[in-house]
Amino acid sequence: MRLSILAAGVAASLALAAMPARAYTVYVSNEKDNTITVVDSSTMQVVKTVNVGQRPRGITISNDGKFIYLCASDSDTIEVIDTSTLEVVGSLPSGPDPELFVLSPDGKTLYVANEDDNLVTVIDLETKSVVTEIPVGVEPEGMGVSPDGKTLVNTSETTNMAHFIDTATHEITDNVLVDARPRFAQFKPDGSEVWVSSEVGGTVSVIDNATRQVKKKITFAIPGLRSEAIQPVGIRITADGKKAYVALGPANHVAVIDTATYEVQKYILVGQRVWQLAFTPDQKTIISTNGVSNDITFIDVATDEPVQSVTVGALPWGVVVSPN
Repeated sequence: MRLSILAAGVAASLALAAMPARAYTVYVSNEKDNTITVVDSSTMQVVKTVNVGQRPRGITISNDGKFIYLCASDSDTIEVIDTSTLEVVGSLPSGPDPELFVLSPDGKTLYVANEDDNLVTVIDLETKSVVTEIPVGVEPEGMGVSPDGKTLVNTSETTNMAHFIDTATHEITDNVLVDARPRFAQFKPDGSEVWVSSEVGGTVSVIDNATRQVKKKITFAIPGLRSEAIQPVGIRITADGKKAYVALGPANHVAVIDTATYEVQKYILVGQRVWQLAFTPDQKTIISTNGVSNDITFIDVATDEPVQSVTVGALPWGVVVSPN
């Protein structure tokens, strides 16, 4: 009897291990050839290529997974794409040269960085109208929103600041100086910290969200590479808040950081000029966009090893994964 139970347990474990990974749809914006590449996460194969507006960069998806929002930067618009048909079904009044944006946690508001006119545009997605425009520093790019939706952080590349904005009043409450050319802002899942990458400075500034002070600056060193080749850009933090992944641009690596100690645990070799990152919803995989090698890399989060690279369009920039 005991052997039968043991055998049944082993069989169940083997069956579970044999189950295929859950399939998610990955959407990659290709800056140079004005397309989105659609990839199946389970097969890691390209499903379709979709023509979109000029110079697509920032990309995100609605909370229900029905619509993609895409910054068509040189078309001065945000395109709305139906995920069931992969057709452009509308646009949003973005302001000039939208580059990067972030969706509010409730999925009702889109916050857009407009690089050319030094503004953050706030868009109501239900009415598809501009709520307000917030003046920020020179060349705004990075956009992060707190898990409770109360605080927005915008980074300005030339002013070298992270601007903290109250989402209720749309007023800047704090300006925090970081290193040169801040590119991205990411809150920890508990909202306690904001991580800001500085591409030219070569650092990630960890800002305490309560005091609005830089509490730690993380630096990087990869054997055989000059320090100026290590340029932090995209950042993602695991849902449990324990690990952070940082894309290091022309260094062609993704850094894995222990968020408790702020120490780099590993450098993962991916494609050339790694730019942005996205997790699959089950947190088992993180995907990098590698602009110069025109591919994306699937990375196993458990082992922090690259699994496979997939060729996409020309100069892949942004990546987002379906929520279900």
